Amino acid sequence: MAVATPGTAHRFAQVDVFTEHVLLGNALAVVFDADGLSEQRMQAIARWTNLSETCFLLAPTDARADYRVRIFTPDRELPFAGHPTLGSCHAWLEAGGRPRGAEVIQQCGVGLVRVRRDGKRLAFAAPPLKRSGEADAATRAHVARGLRVDESELVAVQWVDNGPGWVAALLRDAQAVLAIEPDYAAMRPLEIGVVGAHAQVSECAFEVRAFIPGLGSPEDPVTGSLNAGLAQWLIGAGLAPPRYVASQGTRLGRAGRVHVERLGDDVWVGGHAVTCVRGEARF
Repeated sequence: MAVATPGTAHRFAQVDVFTEHVLLGNALAVVFDADGLSEQRMQAIARWTNLSETCFLLAPTDARADYRVRIFTPDRELPFAGHPTLGSCHAWLEAGGRPRGAEVIQQCGVGLVRVRRDGKRLAFAAPPLKRSGEADAATRAHVARGLRVDESELVAVQWVDNGPGWVAALLRDAQAVLAIEPDYAAMRPLEIGVVGAHAQVSECAFEVRAFIPGLGSPEDPVTGSLNAGLAQWLIGAGLAPPRYVASQGTRLGRAGRVHVERLGDDVWVGGHAVTCVRGEARF
């Protein structure tokens, strides 16, 4: 393997997303001014940070966008992801970025994504689903094996894919979601989201978990893209109110809070973000 020498200095930030309190959300690395980095270099940096996602901010190629982002996991690029969208926007604004209009327009692999400021929170407009509808019998059985549950425990299984490939399972309640001990080998190659309602709604209406067997940390702490797909399904089917908060990351010692709201034809997915690290990195 060739040894790479330190390269150009880049502004760098590490952000905790879907939380107001550091260490309780989902961490994200953000590399600024990344236009000179090759795709191979970006992937190497994402492997090095070893976070669920690392984002690279570039000049937009679409005149309607305020900035462009490329999103990498440690092993591949994603066309879209939710916590990188909010975390990148937070870092861009905090570094002095100024949107051209009332909303921030992010360019990424799925096209243009709108981000609005909702008080201290940011929220993105959920992109259209690339794949939706009820999963077939074979997929349903695959999901049950991966989650180590009997098929009878799956209230519904639905495709909610907006880029990363999510298939989602609705369980009877939040406690059933928290009790899952997944079989990641049996789950492959599916990426499975699980949701269940809390019996007594106080702050949070739903509990969510996200299983990604291809990653080194195969349970994602808090997942914007999954929550976006879940919201489009659950609200559209009348299984969730038009405005609610979901909890995610409980089993991992996190306290992620995802704020969902349908306004007209748009489903907005939002949360707080806090910067934990700010400085310079030589890549």
